[in-house]
Amino acid sequence: MKTKKHVRPVSVLGSVMLLVFSQLPAAEHGTSHWTYEGAEGPEHWGTLSEAYRMCSEGSNQSPIDLVADVDASLPELEFEYYSNFVDVINNGHTIQQNIQPGSFLKIGKSGEVYQLKQLHFHSPAEHTINGKSFAMEVHFVHMNEQGALAVVGVMIEQGQAQPVLNQLWAFMPEHAGDSIQQPVGIETTDLLPATREYFAYNGSLTTPPCSEGVKWMVLKTPIEASMEQISLFKSRVGEANNRPVQPHNARLILD
Repeated sequence: MKTKKHVRPVSVLGSVMLLVFSQLPAAEHGTSHWTYEGAEGPEHWGTLSEAYRMCSEGSNQSPIDLVADVDASLPELEFEYYSNFVDVINNGHTIQQNIQPGSFLKIGKSGEVYQLKQLHFHSPAEHTINGKSFAMEVHFVHMNEQGALAVVGVMIEQGQAQPVLNQLWAFMPEHAGDSIQQPVGIETTDLLPATREYFAYNGSLTTPPCSEGVKWMVLKTPIEASMEQISLFKSRVGEANNRPVQPHNARLILD
């Protein structure tokens, strides 16, 4: 089964290996352990490892508060997503759904194609919009043939239960390092809102090594999840797995 929908972009450029590594427990790839609190929390990431220096020294860090500076004609994103089996991992920092080959994103008239690799969640949301915080945020991670990333960020506010999350959360791994595969089809596109205007800016990975050169696009309209769904996520990954917002510095935000 195939679902085709259209979105205006949310994208991230950077090394796919860095992004994948940033979502795995550090012990698995030989770098320093990091967390979201205490002596290994976000304010200390830059001192935990030489590889993480950008977390404290970078000038284009993410996430940020999204307040539009420039009214731009941003290109549309065309999502061509196939129904995917549940392939979910608790990596100690988030819950991540890996995506089988075949689903892709096409950007505007340029026709750039990015394959959907995975999606993962943060709670509370990492970005804010005009100072407003949201209960959760989901990142859709895509990669093109050159290794450039396009990441779609979608805010989640507390409200009605989200059917796709009901499917995913039914198989949510309990412990860090656990993964579960189930032949249950999920419609990834249903995690996108119907209205798809977005903010775009240049930033970084939001986890160590905080590599820059990432082009972010975050949808303005949130989807909903129930209090029970949000609470279940927190029970598996901790009360908070979000990096605080970072300074804008000289960057422009487009909408």
